[in-house]
Amino acid sequence: MIYLDHNATTPTHPGVLEAMIPYFSESFYNPSSMYQNAHHNREVIEKSREIIASFLNAKPDEIIFTSGGTESDNFAIKGVAYSNRNKGNHIITSTIEHPAVLNTCKYLEKQGFLVDYIPVDEYGIIDLDALEEAIREDTILITIMHANNEVGSIQPLSEIGAITRSKGIYFHTDAVQSVGKIPVNVEELGVDLLALSGHKLYGPKGVGVLYIRSGTKITPLIHGGSQESDIRAGTENVPSIIGLGKACEIAQNGLKENASRLRELSDYFWKGISGNIEDVFVNGHPDKRLPGTLNVCFKYAEGEAVLLNLDVLGIAASSGSACSSGENEPSHVLLALDICPALAQCSVRFSLGNDNTCKEIDKVVEVLPGIVKRLRDMSPIDIDPEKCG
Repeated sequence: MIYLDHNATTPTHPGVLEAMIPYFSESFYNPSSMYQNAHHNREVIEKSREIIASFLNAKPDEIIFTSGGTESDNFAIKGVAYSNRNKGNHIITSTIEHPAVLNTCKYLEKQGFLVDYIPVDEYGIIDLDALEEAIREDTILITIMHANNEVGSIQPLSEIGAITRSKGIYFHTDAVQSVGKIPVNVEELGVDLLALSGHKLYGPKGVGVLYIRSGTKITPLIHGGSQESDIRAGTENVPSIIGLGKACEIAQNGLKENASRLRELSDYFWKGISGNIEDVFVNGHPDKRLPGTLNVCFKYAEGEAVLLNLDVLGIAASSGSACSSGENEPSHVLLALDICPALAQCSVRFSLGNDNTCKEIDKVVEVLPGIVKRLRDMSPIDIDPEKCG
């Protein structure tokens, strides 16, 4: 199979798997127990915490292990909202956030919180003026993703961070898609909370991190034991924590090289597509975009049908967020970019990974024109030029 869906999940790196295996059987001990072997597991957890902290330019005690990006986003947003309700009940986010953020904000609206959803421009970049204008005296949290999971557009977090610090407002970012692909430095970005997920950077599924800046007032989401500095209860997932630490170590060592190669490969892919297929365009920012993310609209051809035809040939891609697959509605991200619903249904997301090759891209480019032409000839999507351009 040619796998071009790395924004959905990545294969576990062999070095990560090798580091994890002993902690399933040989060293299976509960790190909270008192005997020596259990102490060893506590030590390796803390070592992973140090590695991840270094990767993000954070302090080890600011790293809290979770079950993944969704829990981390929920923990950050609900935890800050509940803990700071005495100061206000107003939250600001954007229209293109991942469902883990959007649905959490919608939940909080039902609990009496007020949420403003800031628009983005045609490239998926947040309107900074609109964000600053939305800030009120009772604003307690701003949550803006680092890079979008569907179109890859990278947000100006440092500028947002400067605004939030000047106003004394907590700033959270969903960095699930950016960590391991581009540099992520919590000090430079100015964030107070940051979510990441292991399976997006060649680590295991079921583990993530919430970075919480020292001094941040936050209420625990999960109650029970005293694990994770008394704010995230539950016996630690030792093998996965070890794996996440190893994945971050590997990503840090190859970050610049992999990013450069993926940018070149995605450019090569786009040249192949645009040179062989008419009426096709890229969604998202042309430059400020994650390396390897290529969201394309094949005008008049339904994206889901393109995916099914590719799948038959052993090529895996996506129509957007894996968390939203199976939904018939157009992508909320593309609609927020002011792409009309009919065109939004023509989108396909290709997300390249470290193991993809030019030979694989050539194979995809070889079969794509025929697929798109056949779909356009069979039952082209009706696109109103006055509405869609």
